[in-house]
This record gives sequence, structure tokens and C-alpha cells, in this order.
Amino acid sequence: MKILVINPNTTASMTAHIGKAARAAASPGTQVTAINPVHGPVSIEGYFDEAMSLAGLLDAIRRNPDCDAIVIACFDDTGLDAARCLTDKPVIGIGEAAYHFASMISNKFTVVTTLARSVPALEHNLARYGLDVRCARVRSSEVAVLELEQPGSNARQKISAEIGLAIGEDRAEAIVLGCAGMASLAADLAAEHGLPVLDGVSCAVKLAEAMAGLNIRTSRLGGYAPPPPAKLAGVFPTVAS
Repeated sequence: MKILVINPNTTASMTAHIGKAARAAASPGTQVTAINPVHGPVSIEGYFDEAMSLAGLLDAIRRNPDCDAIVIACFDDTGLDAARCLTDKPVIGIGEAAYHFASMISNKFTVVTTLARSVPALEHNLARYGLDVRCARVRSSEVAVLELEQPGSNARQKISAEIGLAIGEDRAEAIVLGCAGMASLAADLAAEHGLPVLDGVSCAVKLAEAMAGLNIRTSRLGGYAPPPPAKLAGVFPTVAS
């Protein structure tokens, strides 16, 4: 089985970090390929960055058809609906995957994300997925995405402190880490705080394996119907040819 993991930002070091987490979660025999676009924002922190990353993300999907499932490794689930129009293979967003996993192991969960500007997008997604009633709160740790990559930063301490507040104030029974760059922290933070801490990359990889293994495909009817070939050729001329 081949799973394509796409980091929609252009920071290669974060892509390597995400790829490592994805391979650790994957089953033996699953081949994980982690990539990022060449052009786009270096990090995705809010609506503007999401919009600027879409062209590179969709082009990466078009250029890498040899896979059984795709994981979009941005917690905003950047471009998820558009990506599902490009392929009938399962396309899993790490945010949606983690929310569903958390809803099955807890009555209420809290999301701990990066900056405050990212909070509304995550709240909108939770409402769209019908899981806002299961989420106690979306909290910002005020850790910039690229700060997670900096040696010696206090990012982990800030995230841990926010988890402590979520347990005490939100009565959270599980925590969802709201950034792909936090993937390596989940197990350590779960042990520290004594509750499940979910990393969306791992959740999405396991869900992608399950859907591909069951040969579940994305519907080609209605909203996820593929774009007309002429329109694809106009947007992706080198790929279409």
C-alpha cells in the first residue's frame, strides 16, 4: 500500500518531521512518501496562508498519482474538498481524522493549536463535521508553526501548559494537537498529563490505510464530481499533456 502525505507548506524540514511521524504510525508494508509544494507559504496560520497554499497542494496531488490514499498534513484540512475532486482515492485531512478519533474515546475533547488566528478556521471545520458539540474548546498556545522547528524553543512547555488548563478549565477528557508540526509530542504529553493526546498525522495515516484496504473510494457524484478535462488542462497544462 502506498500513502502520499502532503505538507501544504514549503518548509522541507517540517515535511521530514511529518514523514517520520507518518512512517512510525504506518503498518509494515505500507510505503509512505512525504512531499511539499515548491511554491507557497512557509507555514499555514490562518485563512490567507490556506488560500495561498492551494495551487501548490493541488498540483502536488496531480503530479503524484501513484498512491492508494492521500493525507493532507495541515490541521486546517487545507484544500480537502478540492483535493477530493481530483481523485477517487481516499483523501484524509489530519484535522478531520483526529476529531473523529477523539470523539470515539472521550465525551469532550479540547484542541490545542498554534496561534489565535488559526482558531476560527478550526472551529468552522468542527461545526462543518458536526463535531463542535463534542469539542469543549479550541485553545491557542501562541506557538508559531515554525517555532516548533527551532532548537531550544519553549514551544513544548507552552503546549503542555495549555493542556493543563484544558484539563482543569474545560474538563477535557482527551486532547487533540492542532498542528502537524506537533506530531512527535503526543506520546510524551499523554504520559505527562494522564489522558489521551492525539496527533492528527498518525490518526490520518491509520484511517487512510483502513479506507484503502477496504477499497473505499471518494464519490464521483455531486460535490466531489471531477472537474471537466478542459478545465483541468487549462489549470494544469503540463500535467494534462
